[in-house]
Amino acid sequence: MARETWASRIGFILAAVGSAVGLGNIWRFPWMTAENGGSAFLLVYLLIVIGVGVPGLLAAFIIGRRSNRNPVGAFKSLKGSRAWTTLGVLCVVTAVVLLSFYSVVGGWILRYFVESFTGAYFADPGTHFEAISYGADAFVYQLIVLGASALIVTAGVRRGIETTTKLMMPGIVLLLVALAVWAAQQPNAAQGYEFYLGFDGEYLADNFLTVLGSAAGQALFTLSIGGGTMITYASYIDDDRSLPLDASAIAVLNLGIGVLAGLVLFPLLFSFAAGPTAGGPGALFVGMAGAFANLPAGQLLGATFFLVVLLAAITSLISMLEIPVSFLVDEFDLERSTATRGLFVLIALTGALNAFSADVFTLFADHLVDLLLTLGLTGFMFYTAWVLGPDAVEEYRNGAGLLSRPLATPWRYAIGTVFPTFLLFAFYSDASSLAGFSPDTSTIVFVTLATAVPFVLFLRWSARDVPSTSVDTAD
Repeated sequence: MARETWASRIGFILAAVGSAVGLGNIWRFPWMTAENGGSAFLLVYLLIVIGVGVPGLLAAFIIGRRSNRNPVGAFKSLKGSRAWTTLGVLCVVTAVVLLSFYSVVGGWILRYFVESFTGAYFADPGTHFEAISYGADAFVYQLIVLGASALIVTAGVRRGIETTTKLMMPGIVLLLVALAVWAAQQPNAAQGYEFYLGFDGEYLADNFLTVLGSAAGQALFTLSIGGGTMITYASYIDDDRSLPLDASAIAVLNLGIGVLAGLVLFPLLFSFAAGPTAGGPGALFVGMAGAFANLPAGQLLGATFFLVVLLAAITSLISMLEIPVSFLVDEFDLERSTATRGLFVLIALTGALNAFSADVFTLFADHLVDLLLTLGLTGFMFYTAWVLGPDAVEEYRNGAGLLSRPLATPWRYAIGTVFPTFLLFAFYSDASSLAGFSPDTSTIVFVTLATAVPFVLFLRWSARDVPSTSVDTAD
């Protein structure tokens, strides 16, 4: 079966940005920022996106383009032990986990969009969200959003994903800009900006490990790396494209839209809600509902806002769904429509666990996904640096410009040592918090180095005699 490619560079970049922005920047970002000290979290998050996210994106791009396969097929076809295929399987599992709770949030958004026209959530936003967030109604709305995403993925890479994101992303940005201008005029906008942008060094010093783990997970979540999305999307890229340029463009656009979303949300949360932490996972809905209930033309403004968020949710859902779909198409030669229908049924079942249980939803959305994404990207980096090695440098340089080509070798050694070690530190910090432990920083550093150093030495030793990449491209 012939494999599709992107029709244009802008189509790929917008699809990748759509995946990266999605609900990560509009729904999850204010929730994570509010629970981790506001500006303290924002600073660490920005540093991780630029310092770790861009090199990580490049690692995922290189695995995807060099293999022209889904995550499982990529590790199976590229050089190295077949044990690395387990990392590809982890990507598919992560995608299913993401879809299982992400589609629930998509259902919430669809419901709020519909209810904006009647103002059904205006009277008591907090009570309303509690009443509709879980249960049979939440499951029905989840299925509608999941079904719409499945229809887009069934249409294919060019006609479905690329065409849809080309239309959606400019609309999302324009609507966010308009909303940011409006939010700046609200009564407590200054307090929102102070919480969001005024650096709080004391909070960061007192809660560094907690902030670090959450910021690392959020950075990987918003960039869609660590879960296989970017491996899958890069598998449709032509060989003459500059991967460093594409990765930088995606990261910058993602950061810009994320910061813009914060400029909309935090002034409104301080003006019309009980502070930014009100509502937990429902902070976006409770806070924004309170804003629209107190404003002229609140129904129209609410419908406009939730339309923006709904478009963002769908761009992310289709990127996640493409991971297991491409796996079934590539590895089992299934028709795209057949694969998508089967996955719709599977994710409807796993998603029901999240739609009917707040505890399951919080476990999936708050901690489990952060751990899976961090572990996944750590594996991508180690594999790219020490197993692909010189092949990764060659792939990096294909299509790269004069400025980025000399950075290929330093990039390889950085993703083989510094960056994955940092991610392991964040992984152990977050895992300790989830397990209820509070080890000091020196203990986590020791455990991190005790894991990373022997593993790097083993990879260098085991890969020393492995021949250059040979990809089986037979269909």
